[in-house]
Amino acid sequence: MLVDSHCHLNFPELAAKVDDALALMRENQVTHALCVSVTLEEFPQVRALAERYPHVYGSVGVHPDYPDVPVVKEEELIALANHPKIVAIGETGLDYYRIKDDCEWQRERFRTHIRAARECGKPLVIHTRSAADDTLAIMAEERAGESGGVMHCFTETWDVASAAMDLGFHISFSGIVSFKNATALHDVAKRVPLERMLIETDSPYLAPVPFRGKTNEPAYVVHVAEAIAKLRGIDVAEVARATSANFFRLFRIAPDAT
Repeated sequence: MLVDSHCHLNFPELAAKVDDALALMRENQVTHALCVSVTLEEFPQVRALAERYPHVYGSVGVHPDYPDVPVVKEEELIALANHPKIVAIGETGLDYYRIKDDCEWQRERFRTHIRAARECGKPLVIHTRSAADDTLAIMAEERAGESGGVMHCFTETWDVASAAMDLGFHISFSGIVSFKNATALHDVAKRVPLERMLIETDSPYLAPVPFRGKTNEPAYVVHVAEAIAKLRGIDVAEVARATSANFFRLFRIAPDAT
């Protein structure tokens, strides 16, 4: 059994072939997927997928790469999260890679998401890029550990991973961990305890080897698990068992929910 803890089935590359993507998931023994929201405008698509497919779940949130959207309100996130198939708040966080201007609006939006997660008792899905220090500082200031969550598509250092785990967060690895040149990330993947690890595709992006450069799909999470198993010198079944159990526990989903 495998689980894709972060994908975007509503994005155009996958939305037109969702049934095929889910069929391929089944063929690869990927039993569940979390479809992650990036804007509130697109959130109804995420919710509709979660409602339509029993083994697909959703989150609600606004990605930090979207500056030109309305101010996100804590009460709005809480209201939208009040749904049995919406199991997380996010994707939220900080991204200074593309946006070079003042990012105070990102930091305020991030704080709003953390407060909403604490209030509604659902874990956070956190994105951070070129902003690790500020991300960790705000997580600590806003007591993000009270909700817990996951640092998704992790590409930071071991020190960042360790600090996030100290705050009660899981570390999720994407197809990047299968890339030969991702040597620093390989070291992190060897050191993160299995009980604090998740795996994901972030599809339709970041396809793992041997599909690098192509459209990613939730089924390809098996290759993420295989890459981690190879790095750690363990059987892929051990990675699958641990990361799936972590997913169900973190997002409070019954393992036999189908």
